[in-house]
Amino acid sequence: MTIAVVNSGGANISSVLHALRRLGAEPVFSADPALIAKADRVILPGVGAAGRAMEILRNNGLVNTIRELTQPVLGVCLGMQLLFESSEEDNADLLGLIPARLRRIPKKQGLRVPHMGWNAIRNVRPDSLIDRLDENWFYFVHSFAAPVGEWTLSVSTHGQAFSAVVRQDNFYGAQFHPERSARAGAELLDGFLETRLK
Repeated sequence: MTIAVVNSGGANISSVLHALRRLGAEPVFSADPALIAKADRVILPGVGAAGRAMEILRNNGLVNTIRELTQPVLGVCLGMQLLFESSEEDNADLLGLIPARLRRIPKKQGLRVPHMGWNAIRNVRPDSLIDRLDENWFYFVHSFAAPVGEWTLSVSTHGQAFSAVVRQDNFYGAQFHPERSARAGAELLDGFLETRLK
C-alpha cells in the first residue's frame, strides 16, 4: 500500500510520518502530483496559515490533483480545514470540497484561543473510521473551527460546538492531531489505513 503524505508546507510532517511508521506503514512525503494521484491513501497534514498552505498547493500544481482524488484522503488539523470552501483566516479560498466557511473561535471570558490541549469528541454519525475508537480524547491546536453540518462525524466543544471529524465522500478530516493523541490517535490513523469506501 502506498501512503502519500502531501507536502503542504506544514510543521507537523515528521510527527505524522513517525506515527504512520509506528503502525508499520511506509509513507512517502511528496509534492509530486502523479505520485499522489496514484497512492492508495493520501494524508494532507498542516500546521500554519490557510492562505500560505493554499499558495504552496497551487505552486506545486496540487489543487486540482487533490480535488480529483478518489481514494481515501485524510486531512489533519489545517489539512482538514483546507477541505472546506473558505476561511476567515487570510480570507482564503480553500479546496471547496465541503460547502462551509471556517471561522475564528470567538474569544470569551475564561476561554483560551487558540484552543490548545486535550479535549473530548462525541460521535454524531456512524462511520467505520470513528466507530472503532476505544477512547475519545484528542489533542487540539487551532484558532479557527469548522461548523457542524451534514459532513460532521464527530463534534467537540470549546466555547461552542465545532466539527472535530468530518467526511465528504472519500475525504475525511480530523481537526485534532492524531499523531500527538497517543493511543486514540493511533487507532484513528490505523482505521484510516484500513478504510474501505462504501
